[in-house]
Amino acid sequence: MTKPQRPTTRLRRLIEGDGIHVAPGAYDGLSARLVEESGSELLYASGGAIARSCGIPDIGLLSLTEVAARIEQMADVTSLPVIADADTGFGNAVNAVRTLALYERIGVAGLHIEDQTFPKRCGHLDDKSLVPTDEMARKVRALAEARTDPDFVLIARTDAIATEGLDAAIERAHAYAEAGADVIFVEAPETVEQIEEIAARVPQPKLINMFHGGKTPLVPRDRLRELGYRLIIVPSDLQRAMITAVRRTLEAINRDGDSGAVRGDLASFADRERIVRTAEYLAIGS
Repeated sequence: MTKPQRPTTRLRRLIEGDGIHVAPGAYDGLSARLVEESGSELLYASGGAIARSCGIPDIGLLSLTEVAARIEQMADVTSLPVIADADTGFGNAVNAVRTLALYERIGVAGLHIEDQTFPKRCGHLDDKSLVPTDEMARKVRALAEARTDPDFVLIARTDAIATEGLDAAIERAHAYAEAGADVIFVEAPETVEQIEEIAARVPQPKLINMFHGGKTPLVPRDRLRELGYRLIIVPSDLQRAMITAVRRTLEAINRDGDSGAVRGDLASFADRERIVRTAEYLAIGS
């Protein structure tokens, strides 16, 4: 019997190919199960969505252990390779190495680390500040040397477009690739021309953040593949859909005392229990 590939190896094979692969953003075990059920190839553990699911904004308020606990829930219930948001590494290079070790133990397939100062903020918010390029490069180099699984994918993100301009962002991308990043993530390009210029000037595999309503215009998947992008993350759209659905249901409950008016929008009792595999759990030991 052929032994299944590790999630890290599966993710690495994807970025080494010439295809493009979408990772919808999840934030808990249930959303992770739904991502896998949809037929997605990858799962993105979104730090921003995790923060908002705790009722707080994406401005670096959660600790490493709080974020890792939620990512572990996701990794435990899905067979998909998980790309995890690691913010700034939660501190300096030493903190970043600890973050890597914890993510490896959890079963994450890859992580992205960014060059904002700590605490960070959402890449599509204003008023960000960055660490010097050489400081971030040292973090990337430390992670590359510290990983125990050589297939674990290191993604380096730069937020420099908003603070230093596109040329500086591309210079940072080159420095991070030289330091050992497997994939480059230039966050929040604001025009199609910027997306194309990043593709032309950064030869390494690239990740791009695509979600409705952000600073980055939506570009068709096939065009991104032609440009050399290998990974697309869609961090928060599942959560945004959940917010709208919950509001609609609450409106019915508060008006009528029950959810009958929106029953067509609700998963059935049986479907809900199937998603979390209630029958399989109850069968254990019986």
